[in-house]
Amino acid sequence: MSTSSTSGPLSGLRVIEFAGIGPGPFACMMLSDMGADVVSIDRPGKKLGDRNNLTGRGRTVVLADLKDATAREDVLALLDKADVLVEGFRPGVMERLGLGPDVVAARNPRLVYGRMTGWGQEGPLAQAAGHDINYISITGALHAIGPAGGPPVPPLNLVGDYGGGSLYLIVGILAALHEAQRSGRGQVVDAAMSDGVVSLMTNFVTQSLRGVFREQRGSNLLDGGAPWYGVYETSDGKHVCIGSIEPQFFADICQRLDVPEDLRDAQPDRARWTALRAVFERTFRGKTQAEWVALLEGTDVCFAPVLPLSEAPAHPHNAARKAFVDVEGVRHPAPAPRFSRTPSAIQGPAPSEAAAAAHVLARWA
Repeated sequence: MSTSSTSGPLSGLRVIEFAGIGPGPFACMMLSDMGADVVSIDRPGKKLGDRNNLTGRGRTVVLADLKDATAREDVLALLDKADVLVEGFRPGVMERLGLGPDVVAARNPRLVYGRMTGWGQEGPLAQAAGHDINYISITGALHAIGPAGGPPVPPLNLVGDYGGGSLYLIVGILAALHEAQRSGRGQVVDAAMSDGVVSLMTNFVTQSLRGVFREQRGSNLLDGGAPWYGVYETSDGKHVCIGSIEPQFFADICQRLDVPEDLRDAQPDRARWTALRAVFERTFRGKTQAEWVALLEGTDVCFAPVLPLSEAPAHPHNAARKAFVDVEGVRHPAPAPRFSRTPSAIQGPAPSEAAAAAHVLARWA
């Protein structure tokens, strides 16, 4: 991969990624999309060339046995020229490999050292194995998600891995880079998914302090409890959703669905939510999803059809926004967010061949 023509806002930024799974690669995908030159250090024998590995796009891959002294020196030479390091091993692994923050900082004091873990660098669980479902469980997030009377429902792995993990890691890295412009010194960014999800829950902590958040699934404003913020089945077995939170939007949905007059003031009255939901359920089951799209999409009732992933690219809004783009015959989610002067771009598919460390060093000379 060459970065000579990159135009994103991070063009010129040099990132060394120690290959892993989940939130680290996704964070580095976003950095690459925004113009960074991302070099991924992976194990010898790693099979490359999977063009469907979308989070592996836009990289250069260098294969190195980190337990080998010569290979480790090659990696350290790359880190001497890098701006950012990203690793997602358990705490202590990089130190045992001779690549810990102190060693790297002694050679490259300005480098930002990004550490992506589930539990953080210290604490009783720091060395424990885990996945998204575990990290969101101790934060109150998983407990809050699911139907009334049913068990908690894992929200894919979007909340822990990518919301509390990748995006907080990126924010931390960019903040540390900004500070390093003044101080000339990098620092360690300890991005724990559990910490990130606690932060994501801030609004619900606020609601709890105000006494308006119930620790019962399906009984609150945003968890499906409120009938005007939820999902409804249509006559063809598909679904639509509404989010008519504001009073004027609620009045609009009531008008459009011909809700009985005695329920049009029921929004703040939990005692009448069940009756209001029954009206919505019966009404939405009276038409197909496509018919509801024709009637409600684009209105102030805050409506959308619930689409499977396979249909998302064809939705007119996604199509108009070019939310999916083609890269060598493979459809990718487009880079986000968007920039007016320095647009992001996918720098290429996941690489099919590894590069030598010397090749990268020559590029970074």
